[in-house]
Amino acid sequence: MYKSLENFIELLDSKGELVKIKEYVDPVLEIAEITDRISKQPDGGKALLFENTGTAFPVITNMFGSKRRILYALGVESFEEIENYLNTLVEEITRERHSLIDKIKLLPQLKEASEWFPVNHKGDAPCQEIVLFKPELDRLPILQCWPKDGGRFITLPMVHTEDPETGKRNVGMYRMQVFSQDSTGMHWHRHKTGARHFANCKTNQFPVVVTLGGDPVYTYVATAPLPEGIDEYLLAGFLRNKAVELTECLTQPLKVPSDCDFVIEGYIDKSEPFAIEGPFGDHTGYYSLPDLYPIFHITCISYRKDAVYPATLVGIPPQEDRFMALATEKIFFTPLKLSLVPELADLHLPEEGCGHNFAFVSIKKSFPGEAIKVAHALWGAGQMMFNKIMIIVDENVDVHNIESVYQAIKNNYSPKRDTHFSRGPLDVLDHASPTCGFGGKMLIDATSKMIEEGGDKMEVLSDNFEFPIVFTHEEVVTNGLITVIVDQTINLEDHYTALWQWGANCDPIRDSKFVGKSLVMDARHKIKGEGVREWPEMVLSNIETIDIVDKKWETLELGDFIPSPSRRFLKQ
Repeated sequence: MYKSLENFIELLDSKGELVKIKEYVDPVLEIAEITDRISKQPDGGKALLFENTGTAFPVITNMFGSKRRILYALGVESFEEIENYLNTLVEEITRERHSLIDKIKLLPQLKEASEWFPVNHKGDAPCQEIVLFKPELDRLPILQCWPKDGGRFITLPMVHTEDPETGKRNVGMYRMQVFSQDSTGMHWHRHKTGARHFANCKTNQFPVVVTLGGDPVYTYVATAPLPEGIDEYLLAGFLRNKAVELTECLTQPLKVPSDCDFVIEGYIDKSEPFAIEGPFGDHTGYYSLPDLYPIFHITCISYRKDAVYPATLVGIPPQEDRFMALATEKIFFTPLKLSLVPELADLHLPEEGCGHNFAFVSIKKSFPGEAIKVAHALWGAGQMMFNKIMIIVDENVDVHNIESVYQAIKNNYSPKRDTHFSRGPLDVLDHASPTCGFGGKMLIDATSKMIEEGGDKMEVLSDNFEFPIVFTHEEVVTNGLITVIVDQTINLEDHYTALWQWGANCDPIRDSKFVGKSLVMDARHKIKGEGVREWPEMVLSNIETIDIVDKKWETLELGDFIPSPSRRFLKQ
């Protein structure tokens, strides 16, 4: 548990996980370019504290950008610590109890759980030490991350809403484009709880309050895929083993954590037309295109005297969010297994898939067709509905080791027999689907096959195909079970980037065909036409910003020079 974001920053500094940058760095493009170079280092690089931003507030980026830092944020030594505790807790609560003594033994667990629920803060709240009843967003060092962004965006907002019917709170994370000193966009998709709350509001003014900073666990839980109706601050209380203290807002009827760094209060007018928001360089590695979203009108801004402005950068992976996704895999594995998929052995969402495009799943298989059953169960589980390509393997395969997954494909996968297509919801940000938010899905069943599945008659395809997956620039049949065609700018030896483009640019149904005994998939840039929507540009920095950062690199004291990751794609 941390008393403030500054408290967490002090810990990172003491652990050698932070670099303080005293040189002036412009929040428009420059901070993002520096962060992109650092966050793409093999270990995630250091957290960056930009102390001179041209405003009264420093900016921290890449805060969660390493396994060590996300563990520090969650207050644990390992992800297994959370996983084991959850297993023990669920086992104790669900165990059948016959005697009075057995039932009494459950009381400590129930008492502990009761201490996770949010409570009211007593006294003056730190987040309201300074109050601006005349909102001025220009006071905050809000970033513009990429050259073709529609403007500056708040990228780590914790957006608080309440269900108009039940009063239940939701805390989500939806980017916010600055429109004016006192208004922003509110980029919530139709699948999101905040959007549903807004749709159900019966009055014109729908209260919304946005917070930034505070205990870093708040930021994490705002991104967590909790079932609707479960309070994010209950999860925060569990993770930090202490209740979150909430304070009343000053101009809106909502409560927020008292120790946040910034509170931005306001409303959305239901009678007001939506505004064009975007484009924005997104976590897919491509720009999300302009679209219509609600306008958030700000009524008040308050903040701590020692406030630090937190921001994150998204774009071509790897980025900081890969470590937040790693935490989510571990924390939500046990509930997913217990509630939906008891045969689940392990689950991995590889960072190349940007959260949704790929899922590597291992199962304890006991009957024919079980992989197909698991795929459909997972596609129906919360945000797993956005998954596009799922590869399921046996329980003895390490899904965190891509070579092990590839080997399982080579040993157990026959393309025509073991490729299963479906359609369903996709992330609104997925540009490859033929229609927004809806498109093809694919299961690659790489489990060992039983007799009923043709296991006794299986061809030894590994004799015919040297590799499980081959990336190529040409429309040719290769010696791979799966041939993936990528753009000419992709280095075929760079499987990380090729895998990213496969997930980003491919609709499994539209872009797949069987050629002989192999599966061929087209992951190239597409031209708008029948079955293809407008294709966005790749998220890249520009030469002007790259040159500025190159020239000031030594004064930033960031160590050995790191070239811009954007340079390798700029010719495209």
